[in-house]
Amino acid sequence: MRKPELLVPAGSLEVLKVAVTYGADAVYLGGEAFGLRAKAKNFSPDEMRQGIAFAHERGVKVYVTANIFAHNYDLEEAARYFRELSEIGPDAVLISDPGMFLLAKENCPNIEIHISTQANNTNYMTYRFWWEMGAKRVVSARELSLSELKEIRANIPEEMEIESFIHGAMCISYSGRCLLSNYFTGRDANRGECTHPCRWKYAVAEESRPGEYLPIEENDRGTYIFNSKDLCMIEYLPELMDAGIDSLKIEGRMKTALYVATVARTYRKAIDDYLKGEEVYRSNMDWYHSEIRKCTYREFSTGFYFGKPNEENQIYDANTYVSEAVYLGCVEEIDERGFARIEQKNKFLVGDDIEIMKPNGDNITTNVVEIFGEDGSAKQSAPHPQEKLYLHLSVIPEAGDLLRASERK
Repeated sequence: MRKPELLVPAGSLEVLKVAVTYGADAVYLGGEAFGLRAKAKNFSPDEMRQGIAFAHERGVKVYVTANIFAHNYDLEEAARYFRELSEIGPDAVLISDPGMFLLAKENCPNIEIHISTQANNTNYMTYRFWWEMGAKRVVSARELSLSELKEIRANIPEEMEIESFIHGAMCISYSGRCLLSNYFTGRDANRGECTHPCRWKYAVAEESRPGEYLPIEENDRGTYIFNSKDLCMIEYLPELMDAGIDSLKIEGRMKTALYVATVARTYRKAIDDYLKGEEVYRSNMDWYHSEIRKCTYREFSTGFYFGKPNEENQIYDANTYVSEAVYLGCVEEIDERGFARIEQKNKFLVGDDIEIMKPNGDNITTNVVEIFGEDGSAKQSAPHPQEKLYLHLSVIPEAGDLLRASERK
């Protein structure tokens, strides 16, 4: 059995550190250009160096996305960018465009090249093509079933790697090649600027009755005919490993630190449990499901892994997220008084019971005894995001722990 890599997204330096701390074997991130998440915070060259150093010190790999579909005017700057990456030293770059592939080979030959899911990698001859071109890994198209992936594994070199998405948002368009955003807003999804029109509410209009909208009824919140459920394969790690997948990929470079920590920690424990024995893995399934719902998500499906989606596993649903927990902050340090220093993310009060979320899987309930500002002033509540606070908690956490609370009803 191939021991899989757990690959986790990082939209910022803060989130990269959380991903590494909470169980990632590798993280993927975008620089300031040429990635498909332009609205993520992304990484400056200096932040990328810091993130790579932090990850490598802990045995974690870093992959950089450069998976836009380039135009002529991108190429000169892209070549310069790849030369810069060659000096910065990530472990791999992700590419979709054959022209960008050639530029990466020429300008950063010391870095592995992985082929992005955007390249529509749906058969083993495509995998072989990229292998012969010099790619180390190919990210499978989301439209592939487990049986197709197993057939690909049997027909490519043993040392070639398969990476597949196992958790996160799905896209209505084939391997993410969407034109809706460009059509409606002029912002090109294939160049990192998707405005997510698949999440909008739609109705039918009849040509001879302009302005008269005929709703397509789905539920009392409206109609979301393009809006897929999220992918979740936490129950199916044996099947994923049996298919010969080398890297299990979490979607979400736009997600919060709480989301990344929650999903990374849950899959880390599930993978490790399964490697101990399937009975250990099965015995903890309720914990996995409980934890995976303690971050913002849409309802879950298994995507295309078990064949063509149907109403049971891929029905298009309301764009409303479900949230069962609120992110309060990450513990930056514990001072000489035993107080936890955090940058506050959401409101909480003195007297609240909150939860310390530890990287090893433990969740510890603690009470907020006192809150102090940086100037030492006592506070009864913490309503302002990004405020630096010192917390006197009934149970002292450790640096790197995350604090969360149940969603207020």
